[in-house]
Formats: sequence, structure tokens, C-alpha cells
Amino acid sequence: MRKLQAPRGTLDVLPKDARRRLELVATAGEVLGRAGYEPMETPVFEDTEVFARGVGESTDIVQKEMFTFEDKAGRSLTLRPEATAGICRAYIENGMHKLAQPVKVWCAGPFFRHEAPQAGRFRQFTQIDAEAIGSDDPSLDAELILLLDEIFERAGTGPRRLRLSSLGTRETRADYIEELKNFLRAREGELSEEVSARIDQNPLRAFDADHPGTQAVMKDAPLLLDRLAADDAEHFAAVRALLDAAGLEHQIDPTLVRGLDYYTRTVFEFESERLGAQAALGGGGRYDGLIEELSGPPTPGVGFAAGIERILLAAGEQEAAPQARVFVAIAKPEAAQDAFGLAQRLRGAGMRVELEQAGRSMKGQLKQADRIGASATVILGDTIEVKDMDSGEQREATDANQVLELVREVAGS
Repeated sequence: MRKLQAPRGTLDVLPKDARRRLELVATAGEVLGRAGYEPMETPVFEDTEVFARGVGESTDIVQKEMFTFEDKAGRSLTLRPEATAGICRAYIENGMHKLAQPVKVWCAGPFFRHEAPQAGRFRQFTQIDAEAIGSDDPSLDAELILLLDEIFERAGTGPRRLRLSSLGTRETRADYIEELKNFLRAREGELSEEVSARIDQNPLRAFDADHPGTQAVMKDAPLLLDRLAADDAEHFAAVRALLDAAGLEHQIDPTLVRGLDYYTRTVFEFESERLGAQAALGGGGRYDGLIEELSGPPTPGVGFAAGIERILLAAGEQEAAPQARVFVAIAKPEAAQDAFGLAQRLRGAGMRVELEQAGRSMKGQLKQADRIGASATVILGDTIEVKDMDSGEQREATDANQVLELVREVAGS
């Protein structure tokens, strides 16, 4: 019989790592919640058109990376490759434009892209995402950048670099893309085959090319940042001024290209020196035309996304926050029911309690208490005793209330 394994590019998250992931999501919720961002969830799969229209037909995500399938009614559905398009679809469908603007939301959950697995990148991955929809105020751009930086700091990702640029409006970008296409066509013989084949579809990706010839060509390429309209340049200057006032260092990078078509104006990306060549930790930007592209009214928006796997990889191995544990041991079978009830009582008091449930001997139970790092072991037999696992001291208790007192004294909780 064939050995069953997880699909290539997916990850089994075992308890130790799962705890770290939950702690990271809780941290993100706390950081974002203090700034007024509310939790939200959208479906794991959407109508394929949400991403084809929202993310962009010419992007690698839509052309190569989406997991798309037909349901039993013949409708094309796609496992979500990113969060923003689905959140914007929900904003339109649920009439969220009637709420006080901007609407600030965040989510965390699984996303899917069919790309080559590598360190910190999987075909099923988990992202933290935050969006502010309904205002083009530059303070929202700066706010989200600062919030993402705080999440990274709290997660312990270490030194990081913030790259920042602006793509202007869609009209400015369209004019620039025509200029860039002409520039690339004039030098097509020096470009990689892939870049050359995609000049008409997505010329901006040439800035990301690893091909030496393409890189040499792009050193002389025209830059969108030099062609911003006055109001776009003013918006970008305001974002930078707010980041400067907050003391967050950043690097202006005119070649910064995000892989989604919906971006306008501000784009940003954090990188970690701990992640090697694939250094991206997370990023985002403004998408002032996306909701209109999805058949909603003209509505500005800005957001970020950061992969949990990438964050934890940059953070490295960390000791989980210490948590007092209690083990309830059973010295004779007749005490099993009382032990079960006592464990429930201690859990109700907010303690982390594990109970003997494997038929071990008393010696084996004490070894198990050590194995799980218990601070105290409560032993139920003819009497009730609380053992301090550090000192070895045992003290007798007469009832559950006294057990609770002694355990708190030993465990410090």
C-alpha cells in the first residue's frame, strides 16, 4: 500500500510551531486592534473572476500560480492566492461603503499559489493581511507601514529594510508602461527570453529579472517615480514625511515592483537580511482603482500582507513564553474520577493542567510530569498531595481549595 504524504509544497504544522503561529496572529490582532482594525474573514475559494479582474490577467499569479477548478455546476472557482481582492469583493457585496469610512479590517488564514516550494515559501501558506478602504489620506499608508513594522519587531525578525516607492495613478502608469515597452523593444536582443516574451503583457517585471543582460539594460531604464503627476508626488512626499516623523528609516527604490496589477501610488516592501536572496518579509501598497475594477464605486484603499512562515523563519528558533503547568497523577484506580474533577477545577482557575490518561505507574507518571515541564504534580490516592517538581517537597491538602492554594504557591500562577 502506498505511503500517504502531504502534497508537495504543503506543510504539517506540529504543536510547537502551531503555538508560535497562534501567538503571532494574536500579536498582530493586538497591534492592529489598537489602531481600530477589526477582524474579518472571507471564503477560502472565490469566483475565479475576482482574481482575474482584481489581481490582473497579466500577472504570474493569474497566469501560472492559481489553483482553479470547476464545481459541480461548472462554475470556475479559485483557491484564494491573496486576500485583498476577496476583501474588496466583500466590501462591495455587503454594502460596507455605507459604514463610516475608512473601513479598517484584518484577517489571517491560508492562501494558495502553485509555485516552486522553497525555504519559508509553500503552496499553501498563511498570511496576515490588513486593509483600510474608503480614504486616500496618506496617513493610512504610513499607519499600515508602521503597524507592519511593529508586528515584525514584536515577532523578533531582527534587522530589516523598508523599500518604498510610488506607482502614481493608473493613467500615469499606463503612459509610463508604453514608454518602458518602447525602451525594452529597442534593446530586445539583450534581454532574457522570458522578459522579451512578456514585454507587451507585463514589462514592469523586467526590473525583477535575475538575467545579467536584462539587469544591465534596466540600469538605464526610465523610472516611473520620475514621471509622477504633481498630486501623486505630493501624496508620496506626505507618506515619507510621516514615516520620518515616526523615526522609521526607509529607502526610496524606484525599481520596486509589486507582483499585482491593482497597485497605485504607494508601494512598500520589508526585507530581512536573515532570509538570504529571497529576502521579502511582507509588504503592500495602495490600490485606488481595485473596487471600481470589481464593479464597485470609485473607492480608494491601501493594505499589506505578510507571510507567517516568512516571519517565523526570520525570527528563528525562540523559546515559547514560560507557562506554569500542573500534572494530576493517580496513585490508585479509585481516585480516577476525583482526579478528573480536580483537573477540571484547576483548568477553570486558568491553569494549564494535564491528567494521567495512559495507565502509567506512579514512577511513570512522575516522569511524564517532568517530561511536560510541570511545576507541580497533584497526587491523588488515599490522600491528596501537591509535589513541587523543582524542590521535590510534597505537602498534603485536605480539599480542592487547599490544592488550588498550594498549586498557585508552587507554580507561581
